[in-house]
Amino acid sequence: MSEPLPQDALIVLGASEEHIPLYQQARRRGIRTIAVDMRADAPAFPFADAALQISTRDADAIADALGDAHPAGVVVGASDAALASWHALGLRYAAPYVYPKKALAALDKAAFHEIVASCGIVGYGWAASADPDEVAAKAARLCFPLIVKPVDGCGSKGVTRVTRPDALPAAVHHARAHSASRAVIAEEFVQGRQLTIDLFLRSGKSVMTCVKDQQLVDGGFVVRRISTAQLPSAEHGHVEARAERLCSALGIVDGPANFDLVLGLDGQARFIESNPRLSGDSIPRLHTAAYGVNVVGALIALALGEPFDDYLVPTRHAHAGVELIGSPLDTDGELVAWEGVTEARRVPGIIDVELYAKPGDLVRPHVQSGHKIGMLTAAGPSVADVSSALEAASALIRPAVRPIASASTAVHTQGAGLMVPPAAKGKS
Repeated sequence: MSEPLPQDALIVLGASEEHIPLYQQARRRGIRTIAVDMRADAPAFPFADAALQISTRDADAIADALGDAHPAGVVVGASDAALASWHALGLRYAAPYVYPKKALAALDKAAFHEIVASCGIVGYGWAASADPDEVAAKAARLCFPLIVKPVDGCGSKGVTRVTRPDALPAAVHHARAHSASRAVIAEEFVQGRQLTIDLFLRSGKSVMTCVKDQQLVDGGFVVRRISTAQLPSAEHGHVEARAERLCSALGIVDGPANFDLVLGLDGQARFIESNPRLSGDSIPRLHTAAYGVNVVGALIALALGEPFDDYLVPTRHAHAGVELIGSPLDTDGELVAWEGVTEARRVPGIIDVELYAKPGDLVRPHVQSGHKIGMLTAAGPSVADVSSALEAASALIRPAVRPIASASTAVHTQGAGLMVPPAAKGKS
């Protein structure tokens, strides 16, 4: 007979590797946790006091499984899928913090465009529909190139860049295959500097703001590197004020949110997408490295109804960045070994090396954010110092991957059947 679930535990909706710091922070504070994830092999399960193998989307099933156990609070990390359940379970258990229902609108990319317009923020051309013919016809009247993607997608799934109208049907078909609602959005591509902004709000004002530059994997839509950005103070203030305005429209008064935006060639900041939650891709570690703040600790305190300001007081003013490591192949492979890890850890400025895959694991092409297999974190007194450290470390650390499908797509061959990226070129 299984042991009863702990009373007054923190329910954590999600047990991916992104959630591990959340469980670790709770354990350091002596807070018991119940993890919820549909995967039997969810990497954060071992860090929880109890686990429920249930979809985080199914609030009723989670409540049924909890039975007589009454949680002290409910929390979600970097997971869009669990946000509706965060709201529903917070209401059900009268949790100290209830995730705002209005914020769920941001998960619909078409609805987010309308929210941006309602806030008086400059936008750009787009068209959306669940009818594939309709969205293709509307998109053909926009200015090319276009980005076609699921209206409810995340993690760069189902995204295509389209340069001419006759490519629209295939792109729409691809996006619909990754959409639960079967709805697709086509957006005009905005040329400019790709940025993200993270905020942690209290009473509607951000008490922790971080603007970051993004670099994408060559030829793709997945983020490869994220690092703190240098903006003139006036520009930083304008971007922060607009992000706070969007949070207000989404009902986010307290807690985290982040937005993708492009600083256009005309100097206008155009908001592309919203993630009304904590950032993924190990961004909380970047915040700690740059500012000494603990957004994970603040989130747990918020979920338990405790004061959280002290977690967000900066203790340093540095720069930081993360480099996400993916497979060197564009086909499925088996990780054989990690090479250069010890050397990468010794690079001045590198403060953390995390490996999410181990030898024998299946690794997939890095075309989705969930396919990353490792991460480097660097910190330093300047943007240039951080960039230099990441370049040096990423040139050293190499996943040796054996292709499962075909050797013809390998980047480089070393030994019998092993594919590794060339050490001299690094990840750039």
